Amino acid sequence: MHIREMLADAERTGNPSFSFEYFPPKTAQGVQNLYDRMDRMYSFGPKFIDITWGAGGHIAELTCEMVVQAQTYLGLETCMHLTCTDMGEEKVNDALRKAYKAGCTNILALRGDPPRDHEKWEATESGFRYAKDLVAHIRKMYGQHFDIGVAGYPEGCDDNKDEELLLDHLKEKVDVGATFIVTQMFYDADNFIRWVGKVRARGITVPILPGIMPIATYASFIRRANHMNCKIPDDWMEKLEPVKNDDVAVREMGKTLVADLCRKIIAAGIPHLHFYTMNLAQATRMVLEELDWLPSANRPLKQALPWKQSLGLGRREEDVRPIFWRNRNKSYVKRTQDWDEFPNGRWGDSRSPAFGELDAYGIGLTGTNEQNRKKWGEPTCVADIANLFVRYLNKEIDYLPWSEAPLASEAEQIKDDLIDLNKRGLITVNSQPAVNGVKSTHPIHGWGPNNGYVYQKAYLELLVSPDVYKEMKGRIEHHPDLTYYAVTRSGTLETNTSSEGPNAVTWGVFPGKEIVQPTIVESISFLAWKDEAFRLGVDWSRCYEANTPSRLLLEEIMDTWYLVNIVNNDFHQPRTIFEVLGDLTVAGLDKVPAPSTTNGAHEPATTNGTAAH
Repeated sequence: MHIREMLADAERTGNPSFSFEYFPPKTAQGVQNLYDRMDRMYSFGPKFIDITWGAGGHIAELTCEMVVQAQTYLGLETCMHLTCTDMGEEKVNDALRKAYKAGCTNILALRGDPPRDHEKWEATESGFRYAKDLVAHIRKMYGQHFDIGVAGYPEGCDDNKDEELLLDHLKEKVDVGATFIVTQMFYDADNFIRWVGKVRARGITVPILPGIMPIATYASFIRRANHMNCKIPDDWMEKLEPVKNDDVAVREMGKTLVADLCRKIIAAGIPHLHFYTMNLAQATRMVLEELDWLPSANRPLKQALPWKQSLGLGRREEDVRPIFWRNRNKSYVKRTQDWDEFPNGRWGDSRSPAFGELDAYGIGLTGTNEQNRKKWGEPTCVADIANLFVRYLNKEIDYLPWSEAPLASEAEQIKDDLIDLNKRGLITVNSQPAVNGVKSTHPIHGWGPNNGYVYQKAYLELLVSPDVYKEMKGRIEHHPDLTYYAVTRSGTLETNTSSEGPNAVTWGVFPGKEIVQPTIVESISFLAWKDEAFRLGVDWSRCYEANTPSRLLLEEIMDTWYLVNIVNNDFHQPRTIFEVLGDLTVAGLDKVPAPSTTNGAHEPATTNGTAAH
């Protein structure tokens, strides 16, 4: 989606909106940490993010890679910075191609700073001298595919303090095709509002996004302000100077000062703010909390669908997925990235006949053996594994081998039942509660357009020991409303469903639209998920040395237990599944597997310290 469309929506609804900027970290671990942080900050509700351009070599490539990750796997609408620095036309075209293929539809076109070993900025041979030249080139090559932003300077820039000349340049950039303006950071609201008046007086009507940098520490605040030649109001210094050696007090005072700045900007008629996060979450979150802009019952996070959409090229119209990957969104996107078409409207003939192979896509457990042992300990019996899942349900840990995200808020209403099942040795991998027609704006269950109603069937997926499975199967088959699929790692599929067609477990009814069925259960995708689910368990087992209790326990579960999913097709009855499973309990919850006297029944532990992929 174009940024100007997002901003128009903010103006139309009267609800202020915001966006975040990130920059490419220098290390591989830093990059992974940032992806995790970007994913968490998605829940703050930004309209989009942007990623700065690192001129030259590896960092430039990393910018392109981060755009792919954000658009495709994190579902974040992304604006890619692109500069003229060290960029000939061929390199620019390559970067634009990569942005296009990533599904990116927004570019921030900048001249850029001179390289560190140059005092003055100079155009690269066959490159672009000014941002306006870059804007014109993008328009010529891609027409209206990209919304193109440019920089605005309320307080001047490094090599030019002539406000009138800078406004002339800004008008030129807009005249050749720029569609929005992002300003350099500032803290002087009155000067910004004055500058906006002068911009409008020049006939520039495109949206202006003010750049706001929250205050994390006093030292970083002063350093960044000096680097950008940013004026700091006297009263800000009077309030920050006495507490400058106390980071907590600085953040508390900073959030108040920055939130007041934001309120003045909004009151002046600017509906959207752009936060320079410096790749950190806390200071930005504190400002948003102070403004009361974080998602809440009164300001719900809008979702088009009940799962996070991929915004990769060709995937924006995708609106049907199997529920099995509910907690492993990135994995599903990876395993389906080579499909020619994505299910839209119904899960039927338009789907690909095959999911990507696990090895080919690197779907296994992430993290090193040591990291995973630290996260999940060294379970020696089923009760230990059950306790790990209970801790996840109590939000004491954020991740499990089968869940790459913290527990969803909707699980709260069935949490006690899930905890009870795990304590009895029934290991719950995935679930959703029944929902009988809540408004599409509901803060927990809502999704889709306004004035609609959404529904869910109760769903439960769990690992079941062979001694319990037979009794469980009988109970399910005797209940008229329950359907199931069950399979072992190497066994054949068992089910009581009457057809191989999909069973919608989530659907929505909206004005002027057909019924939308975005989440389904069906056999082919369940078998593809089965391979992945057992692979994750095997990878977890290999985090431990061969013939140790933890390794033996996990290998036994992966080799002999069933993966079962159950659907209650009567969405009016939210507790049926839990009642049917009633008193089922795994025998020998505290039994520790005995080491074998021979070695070699299974592959040895990996020796490089990294979990299998």
